Amino acid sequence: MGEGMSETKLPFIVEASELVRHLGEPDVLVVDLSERQAYLAGHIPGAVYLPYTAITASKPPVNGLIPTAEQLSDVFSGIGLTSDRHVVAVDEYGGGKAGRLIYTLHALGHQRASMLNGGMTAWNSEGHPTEEGEVEPRRSDYRAHLRPGNIADRAYILKRLHAPDFKVLDVRNPAEFAGDDVRSARGGHIPEARNLEFSELIDRGNAMRLKPPEDIEAMLKKRDISPDDEIIVHCQSHTRSAHTYVVLKALGYDRVRGYPGSWSDWGNDPDTPVES
Repeated sequence: MGEGMSETKLPFIVEASELVRHLGEPDVLVVDLSERQAYLAGHIPGAVYLPYTAITASKPPVNGLIPTAEQLSDVFSGIGLTSDRHVVAVDEYGGGKAGRLIYTLHALGHQRASMLNGGMTAWNSEGHPTEEGEVEPRRSDYRAHLRPGNIADRAYILKRLHAPDFKVLDVRNPAEFAGDDVRSARGGHIPEARNLEFSELIDRGNAMRLKPPEDIEAMLKKRDISPDDEIIVHCQSHTRSAHTYVVLKALGYDRVRGYPGSWSDWGNDPDTPVES
């Protein structure tokens, strides 16, 4: 541990009422990926701002790729991240950007991370304090090293596609899945993929918090997805599906990989198999 730091233990999905008790602890780093104006207007006290574009890369027409280790080293040093700090990821709506931060940290082997359940919507609904303006982080020297354990690419999916314990979970909306809403050169879905729109996991009537675990597990079981399966989650560019990645990991689905690039990669390749 760093000097003066004591290890904080926060659950993977943390409630606002619990996080508020840990604000100001030196090993807790709250990272806000909201739109910049929303962050400046009111954020969790001490939260540092991180633009979502800093943790994704593009090679048109493919979006949502993982930046290089060198780029991520610079980005995370810029917000003061160290290997012993516990990141709490927050965004203003839906949790996709917060989930992508956690997914990226996991790809670097940084497991000390939590997602705020309901993000700023839940925080504000409970009346917790906020502050305006920008927090100036103290720069660190974070060394990022990418590890492949939670990353799937096109070649990996094609290799594993028809294995009995391999499931593709497509969290785009049903129109995208069916090929009626086309956002790449081709529409449709990966053969044998299951569709579960990511927003189905969120309770809009409960300040954007997650639905109860038993409800989410019932949705997965209905789609023949079990904790024993290897699960690939994807959407159009791996923002929505990064949120689903976090939810699955929180529920104990250990064999989960995200697909950076997602349908913007698969659907723009003329040689990949597609169903609709």
